[in-house]
Amino acid sequence: MQRPYNFSAGPATIAPEVLQQAASEMLDWHGSGMGVMEMSHRGKEFISIYEQAQADLRELLAVPENFRILFMQGGGLAENAIVPLNLSRGGPVDFVLTGTWSQKSIKEARKYCPVNVAATDEAQGFTHLPDPAGWTLSPDASYVHLCSNETIHGVEFHELPDLKALGSRAPLVIDFSSQVASRPVDWSRVGLAFGGAQKNIGPAGLTLVVVREDLLGHALPACPSAFDYKIVADNDSMFNTPPTYAIYLAGLIFQWQKKQGGVQAIEARNIAKAKLLYEAIDQSQLYVNRVAKDCRSRMNVPFFLRDESRNEAFLAGARANGLLQLKGHKSVGGMRASLYNAMPLEGVQALVSYMREFERTQS
Repeated sequence: MQRPYNFSAGPATIAPEVLQQAASEMLDWHGSGMGVMEMSHRGKEFISIYEQAQADLRELLAVPENFRILFMQGGGLAENAIVPLNLSRGGPVDFVLTGTWSQKSIKEARKYCPVNVAATDEAQGFTHLPDPAGWTLSPDASYVHLCSNETIHGVEFHELPDLKALGSRAPLVIDFSSQVASRPVDWSRVGLAFGGAQKNIGPAGLTLVVVREDLLGHALPACPSAFDYKIVADNDSMFNTPPTYAIYLAGLIFQWQKKQGGVQAIEARNIAKAKLLYEAIDQSQLYVNRVAKDCRSRMNVPFFLRDESRNEAFLAGARANGLLQLKGHKSVGGMRASLYNAMPLEGVQALVSYMREFERTQS
């Protein structure tokens, strides 16, 4: 029996193979007599899970040796405070405002440091990305922050800016919560990347931080010890009890991603999925996507029915056809289909088929 296709923006769909393996190991992990949730985070069994997950992630994302991978908690929202506590040194920080999540980042950072909005597309409803050539960067910024993929508004940076070419010496910080492992990262342009796991790399509870080593050790005195990147790095993410089961599941997902051919193969599949859905929307008389074509997200596709009185009928029909979680975010309305790594092409084909049939019956 075919499982329904879950288009949730997060927590999001997980590959059935991963869920089946986790289920088979629930009561007894590899003959240890314990489930992973029952293990000491300092025991040899869990340490082996943690080390393998770290190694697989470093391989998948081609993370250079001078970056540390931290497994933390609190999600992207907590990192909006943790990043300035660690990197701002009390100085100004530049932000690129491209949607709801960068708005949240700015609001939180203002509690800890001066904030400069270097660029924004707010006046156009967050449907474009501001050209880096026009950004107003601070000469003394501690770092430059951007959200590489805005899950609500559906805009995505398909190329990260080269801050050096823009005359900035500040490190680039990216919130890649909904983009991580969906495409390669140009680490030569990044100082720190963070993201919640619950979209592409696991269940809620795990937060990933990848930080260049020279950025460690500069936390403000008010920074809690458990959120001081240097302390977390020095203790191999074991300063406090980490989210052990979430790390285990993420590790299974990393292994699954490697079996798919790695990030390059996954990116090619993601491009194909997004192309199929956007073409169906653009060719329709009923559906519309308002994002500029050069920055449309591959991960999160918002779309609207031109006649919004049909929204509930559309959603009810989608559920009846095994297409779940398509309602758009409450702040913008409409629909949203999230096409994360674990969403198969067949799921997008089923969605497109339903959308065309729904339009045909409504005309």
